[in-house]
Amino acid sequence: MSFLLLLTATLLAEDWSRFRGPNGSGIAPGKGYPIEFGPTKNLVWRTPVRPGKSSPVLTKKHIFLTSYEDGKLYTECFDRATGKRLWEQSVPRARTEIHNRLNHPAAITPATDGENVYAFFKDFGMVSYDITGRERWRVPLGPFNNSMGAGASPILFGDHVVFVADQLYDSYIAAFDRKNGEIRWKTAREEAEGWGTPLAFQTHLITVSRGQFGAYTPNGKRVSTLRNLGAAIVGSPIIHGDMLYVFGYGGDPQPFSTRTSKLDKNSDGKLSPDEYLDDPFLHGIAKFSGNKDMIITEDEWDEKQRAVGGPTALTALRLKNTATGVEATEVWRAEKGFNGVIPTSILVGDVLYVVKNGGILTSYDAATGKVLKTARLTGAISGYSSSPVSAEGRVYFGSEDGKVSVLRSAGDWEILQVNDLAEPIFATPALSEGNIYVRTDAAIYRFGSPR
Repeated sequence: MSFLLLLTATLLAEDWSRFRGPNGSGIAPGKGYPIEFGPTKNLVWRTPVRPGKSSPVLTKKHIFLTSYEDGKLYTECFDRATGKRLWEQSVPRARTEIHNRLNHPAAITPATDGENVYAFFKDFGMVSYDITGRERWRVPLGPFNNSMGAGASPILFGDHVVFVADQLYDSYIAAFDRKNGEIRWKTAREEAEGWGTPLAFQTHLITVSRGQFGAYTPNGKRVSTLRNLGAAIVGSPIIHGDMLYVFGYGGDPQPFSTRTSKLDKNSDGKLSPDEYLDDPFLHGIAKFSGNKDMIITEDEWDEKQRAVGGPTALTALRLKNTATGVEATEVWRAEKGFNGVIPTSILVGDVLYVVKNGGILTSYDAATGKVLKTARLTGAISGYSSSPVSAEGRVYFGSEDGKVSVLRSAGDWEILQVNDLAEPIFATPALSEGNIYVRTDAAIYRFGSPR
């Protein structure tokens, strides 16, 4: 089978087989998705799950997700029709690293080819199971030096599982053989800490991290780079046709006194572990900058500020396949009003949506970047970690306080319904065949019509 045919087969194996579904778009085909749902409305089943923040992925008959409890990293499999847990397997947590409070030992969404599941844990590495729960292979990886914790999910690309490890040093992108886990190629990257999941663009892999766009051939050769994008890519890029949309944080360097004035208890002009405690950003500086002696000096602080500085921007790029790589041309960028953005954006039709903490939602004209509307998701004013998804011209937003807002998709969007699950939501829902699968911190739900 040619690479292009194999890639097409992978993308069509199931419509929600990776983080945010088809090529990371967050958009599902089909009809019959409910607008109103909850514990007593359009509920097909509810099944308790172990703690975790990874999002569910689907085969035709199964659901996979990952969890962490009692020192073990679990991969769990459920029946789509009944919600019954069919099996769970675990690997030991090999290490414990400080990470951002929104991260988790089981934060990374797995991928499936319809017959097998491929799970990554930042404190272990990669492991694959077949549909019966039999372990196929495991590849220990790490330790990783990302001060906030890993965020990029693995994806299937041809006959490989591709994983991006962007960290403070020794960043790389690697491809593992789907059959046995052997590394087929590994390419070093100059990008530092990043959390965006890669995408496919025709026969190339696309990454965006630490202010850079990159394109890779199927054998791991980097063929394109574009700089000066948003600096810290927290959410993943999205692609539609030949257009790529990406958001990243930046900012001007801050003086060391902004932290020492609050934390320097002994006024010695430095920060020690008993002063910065478990702050992941400061812990990362102490552990990985300068002489790595766990004491933060002004020079080490300044070094980190230079590394993370840059623009804060939502950027639209037009992509073009060329004889030598992928040409990326900036079409527009927006640089204001993004404080508190965590989830990946979503493009529905010709409208791009960006939600930030507090339930503030902005719609943009995808062609020009013009702001069409900014307003709060009334009834769901909370933090937002779950990325939005869409079907049937509607957009679904899950909040950290357990509300799922359903919007009519339009530049001048309107709220159709706010559903209250009364359990925190951090994972991104999965959509398929008229059903919505939502993972909360306590359970996984299927909403829709029994089939």
